[in-house]
Amino acid sequence: MKQPPDTTRLPLYETFGRLAVEIHPDRAALGRAAGRAAAAAIRAIIKAQGRARVIFGCAPSQNEFLAELVAASRHGHTAFDWSKITAFHMDEYAGLKAAHPQSFRYYLHEHLLRHVMIGKFHPIKAEDADTEKTCADYTRLLAAQPIDFICMGIGENGHIAFNDPPVADFEDAALIKRVELDDACRRQQVNDGCFPTPADVPQYALSLTVPVFRHARQLSVHVPGPLKAKAVRAALRDRIATACPATILRLHPNATLYLDRDAAALI
Repeated sequence: MKQPPDTTRLPLYETFGRLAVEIHPDRAALGRAAGRAAAAAIRAIIKAQGRARVIFGCAPSQNEFLAELVAASRHGHTAFDWSKITAFHMDEYAGLKAAHPQSFRYYLHEHLLRHVMIGKFHPIKAEDADTEKTCADYTRLLAAQPIDFICMGIGENGHIAFNDPPVADFEDAALIKRVELDDACRRQQVNDGCFPTPADVPQYALSLTVPVFRHARQLSVHVPGPLKAKAVRAALRDRIATACPATILRLHPNATLYLDRDAAALI
């Protein structure tokens, strides 16, 4: 059996299955390492093919990462041209408009889009009544060309995007679908400070599905904080199954999971 990593010396570099894992002392160090690595990777993609298609996660766990990504993209050997980026996001609450402070489009605007001159951003218009059309339109955008890079997190219940255990499907035929959020997911939104109570969290969302993550060329996964420790342990130690959707990350051929000491405490 693989022995637990020694977190007395950090950063620490491990592998679990095919998944590379980096453990850093704190959130700030995690964000710096992941942001600089992502900037270098995106720069390399643009150099190789002229453009990059990137999906961004939208949650407080991504704050430090996004700040460093913006900074690293402007200086030195990690600098790149944001006008060469076509950006997507991975989920949105059903019924919330882009200007709503709790919407993920609002989050991404505040933490990324207003700081850079991005080439193209494709929003999930989850406030539209015709959900089927919204999903069909976004499916066409996603499927037009391969996704080069995904910046993401893991939920307290092991979800990736809003693929909570009850709705996650590793072989989903859809690329985006309407899902009902489970209780643990709604509690996380309160823990993150996004809503005052679970009852205030929207019941439904539109979410990219697990195959989008499986087939993307590269994943950068950022998971800080003690509330994520149980999910991290499950993602790295449990059987690969939808009981913890993040277990599927161990099969990806080009993915790195960035943790801080707190998130890595139980592995």
